[in-house]
Amino acid sequence: MGTPLVIVESPAKARTIEKYLGGGYRVEASVGHVRDLPSTAAEIPAGKKGEAWARLGVDVENDFKPLYVVPAEKKPQVKKLKELLDDADALFLATDEDREGESISWHLLEVLKPKVPVKRLVFHEITKEAIQKALATPRDLDVDLVRAQEARRIVDRLYGYEVSPLLWKKVRPKLSAGRVQSVAVRLVVERERARLAFRSAAWWDAAGRFAGASGTVEADLVEVAGRRVASGRDFGADGKLQEPGKVRLLDEATTRALAAALAGAPAVVRSVDRRPVTDRPAPPFTTSTLQQEANRKLRWTAKRAMQAAQRLYETGWITYMRTDSTTLSREAVEAARRLIGEQYGPDYLPASPRAYKSKVKNAQEAHEAIRPAGSRFRSLDEASRELDGDQYRLYELIWKRTVACQMADARGFLTSVEIAVGQGEHAAAFEAHGKTISFAGFRRAYVEGSDNPEAELADQERILPPLSQGEALATVAIEPRGHETRPPARLTEASLVKELEARGIGRPSTYASIIDTILRREYVFKKANALVPTFTAFAVTRLLEEHLDWLVDYDFTARMEQELDEIALGQADSLSYLRRFYAGEGGLHRRLGQAGDDIDPREICTMVLARPDEGEPVAVRIGRFGPFLSSGELRADIPEDLPPDELTPELAQRLLQQRKDGPAELGVDPVSGLMVYRMNGRFGPYVQLGEAEGKDKPRRASLLPGMDAEGLDLDQALKLLSLPRTLGVDPDTGEEVVASNGRFGPYVKRGAVSRSIPAGASVLDIDLAEARALLAKAPRRAGPEPLRQLGADPRSGRAVVLMSGRFGPYVTDGETNASLPKAADPLTLDLAQAVELIKAREGQPKRPARGRAAKAPAKAKAPAKAKAPAKAKAPAKAKAPAKAKAAGDGPESPSQ
Repeated sequence: MGTPLVIVESPAKARTIEKYLGGGYRVEASVGHVRDLPSTAAEIPAGKKGEAWARLGVDVENDFKPLYVVPAEKKPQVKKLKELLDDADALFLATDEDREGESISWHLLEVLKPKVPVKRLVFHEITKEAIQKALATPRDLDVDLVRAQEARRIVDRLYGYEVSPLLWKKVRPKLSAGRVQSVAVRLVVERERARLAFRSAAWWDAAGRFAGASGTVEADLVEVAGRRVASGRDFGADGKLQEPGKVRLLDEATTRALAAALAGAPAVVRSVDRRPVTDRPAPPFTTSTLQQEANRKLRWTAKRAMQAAQRLYETGWITYMRTDSTTLSREAVEAARRLIGEQYGPDYLPASPRAYKSKVKNAQEAHEAIRPAGSRFRSLDEASRELDGDQYRLYELIWKRTVACQMADARGFLTSVEIAVGQGEHAAAFEAHGKTISFAGFRRAYVEGSDNPEAELADQERILPPLSQGEALATVAIEPRGHETRPPARLTEASLVKELEARGIGRPSTYASIIDTILRREYVFKKANALVPTFTAFAVTRLLEEHLDWLVDYDFTARMEQELDEIALGQADSLSYLRRFYAGEGGLHRRLGQAGDDIDPREICTMVLARPDEGEPVAVRIGRFGPFLSSGELRADIPEDLPPDELTPELAQRLLQQRKDGPAELGVDPVSGLMVYRMNGRFGPYVQLGEAEGKDKPRRASLLPGMDAEGLDLDQALKLLSLPRTLGVDPDTGEEVVASNGRFGPYVKRGAVSRSIPAGASVLDIDLAEARALLAKAPRRAGPEPLRQLGADPRSGRAVVLMSGRFGPYVTDGETNASLPKAADPLTLDLAQAVELIKAREGQPKRPARGRAAKAPAKAKAPAKAKAPAKAKAPAKAKAPAKAKAAGDGPESPSQ
């Protein structure tokens, strides 16, 4: 008798299962898929290379029969599995319980061709109980799931391999298209188009501070002389009032005159409205909501979240992480309720369990929601001892969300106070809104994040003094405030995932890879946490919209997803679906052929920015090496990190003029005798020592954040060219300490340890002692998501953000935190104001650091409120470098 062989996908999963099965089984990993469609021409079998369809890997002339191959890197593992199977008396396929897992099991059967009994083991968590239950109730392979995954794989291959070459011909090489990928890019592009079309509008209001017997209250101006004061919501994207007859638009002069007239005037409480409010907890995590929340709260990419979740699942900490179900098993509900009763008290335990149902389009309810595994949730204390940083932080998020979803509602009161002050044309009304929490409920464990900064701010507790109708108040101050409407916020990874899921496009398990692909393919880049489309994304989206609109139609893509789901359920035939999609009059193949002849590459790849009365139009064009500016015969690079909505006609003209003027000579390096130039490239302004000769690249260095390119002198340029500079050797470690400028700003480094250089210190001047002090500090942990990105501090180049804290909103540059004054409006605060607050806070003693929050709260008694550059050979004469090509010049990274 042999030993039963159990095959799973990953070595980590194999180790965990082997621990529960004991010595009676041999557990081995397939290490993912063992077969797939050929990814390169070299993988196509010699006998098939002559076929017209060979490059697709799908025989479109013979019922879409896929050509499967075992990649070279998988052959040793397949050989090992065959050898293990020779000594086995049974084969258990224990891959994941979804389409992909079912497909891996099917491919294993096809490749291994076992001659022993074969059974399929399925479980949604890796615990001893779950594994034993799966062994007791094995099943056969689900052929419908296999066919659905195969159809999905074939559709994606045909879409990508047929559409991508069209993009290479009409836009630029090495681009890709995809069934979900191209739609995701379109969503990001459409948001940027809305920002480009947006026209800002200015409006004014005032903040009033009033004092009564029980305290002071701050309120916002809402009405003047009986008419509501216009605010941001009254303007359209064109910058005009949508209903001008219904509101009064205040300008600065009028508002200041009103403030002067109301100064010291008596005020009275016109009305007080107090009503109870109940907040309910969010449902437990699905794949997409886990990705969204990890992005909001941990600032993680979807890919990073899924990698951590995969490790947690494979090591038995959480249930299966690819699911769109919000249901919990009875076992999980009982575990959560037992924990709530023990750690939070009976007041936090609702009378009956909560049940959730997914509201997502095309949701599949086969799996449980993501939760801590087992019938007893392992504590956060235990997790902190056994898990690494990423795994612990994600487990903490899942643990708290799961527990909170079964806790009692939070209860409180919303209070609105209206205050009247002034008479006649100066009669004004102010409103103050307060929120008090009388019972924290689920908030003791967890509060869901938000993509909307205004919603996040509004959710904070704000206590008003007790006021009564008719009460007299004194007007302490009236402060005029100017505002500008803001364009629609860019999509983040969290909001893109939410949008895709709401539209029924793609499956949650694919969102992380889709976002990773559009970032790698340079269709989008990140600015802070926002996804910004490139000009290439604009060109590709325009091509698809104008010539292959059905491929990026949201409803069509959602219907495709639904049809693929129907195949998985055995309700539709995969072959019929593939024929409709690819062949026939309306199929992909014929429509691509028709579209190819109609597309004008120059037209598709041109975005006109300005048409001056005299001279050539200014336009963005897409070339072989990326986007560039064009006006007549003049070309200029576009900085790679420049968002499309920031490329104004004025900036474009300036970039073109800089290109026309050529490199600026700053002076001669006294050491090498070479001329030092200030230049502009794809990555922004930089300095260069000498010129390119042959294959040798001249030394280059990017400007530091906040540096004025126009005011740069020779001394500053030489200091930049000295980076990275060695500060000396750390006597404690014997390692060199280096100061440099990198992708994320200036930093110091010793071996594998690095720390950012804070505001107030310069990478050009920092010494060894200062660097060692920085390196001795503990690394900063990623915190919650910012409410707003305000821009870069002109002094240090550090990103300044508005955050939501326990005691209200504050601004930070990553080193210094500064609370907002009570009169400041967080939603209209600008960069200059934030920098002044930070400057005022710098140098003041910091508040004592708080200890790490307890992993599990105590039971509640009652509800509570590089080296220096080598010396170059001096040429006989320094001469100006030739003007670089329109694309590709400049350092490839800020640290070069």
